[in-house]
Amino acid sequence: MRSASSSRRFRLLAGLLAAPMLAGCFASADSGGGSGAGQGGARLRVALAFPPAENLSPYGADATILSRLGVTEGLTALDGNGAAAPALAASWQRANDRTWVFTLREARFQDGTDVSPAAVAASLAHATEARPAPAALSGVTLTAEADGSRAVRITTGEPDPVLPLRLASPSLAILSPQAYGEKGRVDPVGTATGPFELAKVNGSNSASLARFGDYWGGRAQASGIDARFIADGSARAAALRTGQVDLAEAIPVAQAASLTPDIRRETATTRTTSLLLNTEKGPFTDPALRAAARAAVDTGALADGVYEGHADPGAGIHGPAVTWAEGRRKQPVGRARATDPEGTSITLATYDNRPELPETAQVLKRQLEKAGFTVKLEVREYSRLEGDALAGRFDAFVGARNSLVDTGDPVAVLASDHTCDGGYNIARLCDQAVDRAVKKAEAVADPAARQDAVLAAEARILGTDAVVPLVHQRVITGVGKGVSGVLLDPYERTLVGPGTRR
Repeated sequence: MRSASSSRRFRLLAGLLAAPMLAGCFASADSGGGSGAGQGGARLRVALAFPPAENLSPYGADATILSRLGVTEGLTALDGNGAAAPALAASWQRANDRTWVFTLREARFQDGTDVSPAAVAASLAHATEARPAPAALSGVTLTAEADGSRAVRITTGEPDPVLPLRLASPSLAILSPQAYGEKGRVDPVGTATGPFELAKVNGSNSASLARFGDYWGGRAQASGIDARFIADGSARAAALRTGQVDLAEAIPVAQAASLTPDIRRETATTRTTSLLLNTEKGPFTDPALRAAARAAVDTGALADGVYEGHADPGAGIHGPAVTWAEGRRKQPVGRARATDPEGTSITLATYDNRPELPETAQVLKRQLEKAGFTVKLEVREYSRLEGDALAGRFDAFVGARNSLVDTGDPVAVLASDHTCDGGYNIARLCDQAVDRAVKKAEAVADPAARQDAVLAAEARILGTDAVVPLVHQRVITGVGKGVSGVLLDPYERTLVGPGTRR
């Protein structure tokens, strides 16, 4: 016989697995509040852009849904400058080049059990065993064990100077032992540590959350959350304008003008839209033609035209939201001299999941043709495009990439996207000078010196013209009148916290 809490978790996952096309209505303030209802503080109504795609597994894309709704937390978090900040760990220190000791704060899981060193070590062990591995653990091996009554000792296979940043990833959230079932099944219902607890999920349509009254950071001001998953950006904006929701994330640029300034918030993000040129085969194996393509691009026209001023012209791989890079950026190293394309034919590809990208590609097509290229444009849905892009089947690719979302470490995206062994190297770049610069940056522990090494590696990468930063995106969030305490996050990991209220 199941316990009440077990039955509730079973019902939630059953709803996710069924994911009916027409599943119920949006929960009202008094129709799904669980333990949060009637305890003071209005419920928040939130419109999210992406529905659960992996049964709310903490190890994939759904991890950010859980963190943005205030359900899950890790040992650490990222502060506004991209540095590691305390979360479930109150402090930490490096014992040697491969070992860190994290001292836990007094906290409880939503099932009432203590956040103990043993529970934290077990949670991290489950993350290391997940398949596919969480992006934050790509290429990393670690073991965790209890160290006395309040600490966890974490040892990595190789020296990892940015482990505290890595542990801030939403995919490394700490869950109670009850969360883990057979065959890798993970259930976040009632097993997380955040200020809000999942109570009910209606397939891919909506979710209801209750306030977790024993949250270590203090009682949340909202009694709960009613979340709707609305994929259409115009519909999200309309729901905010008409008062159906209090918060609406990821408002498209085309809808920004439909929101009055008092309900529109704009945040610089670490997401950069770039033009990636195939260096392995095709015309862009020639550095002079890559230089010609780079010279043809007018980033200001893209920022002001396509993004209607809601983006910044491309300055580097890491944009304005990476505040420490301001004024320290280095000139690209080793750029070739541009040559006349003389009608060289290229295929330019992008995806339409982000509505600005096809328009960006259309403008780029005209700019490249004006410079002398002959351009064929191909647009698909991302899942139908990614395999061909990674296999190098296009000459050029326009994509948006959040450079800090996985690990918070600015070196990580350089290694994954621009080195010979990188797992997301769409430009197929394999340059020994770049690899040496990235490897050097990976080995630096001192934060300021590591930042300098990152900018030196970025200069090497930009010098190849394999990547041309186009714009640095700003995320537009709709915030209803009277709503306060919204967590506008440049890393796109948080949205609602204990101080969010209406």
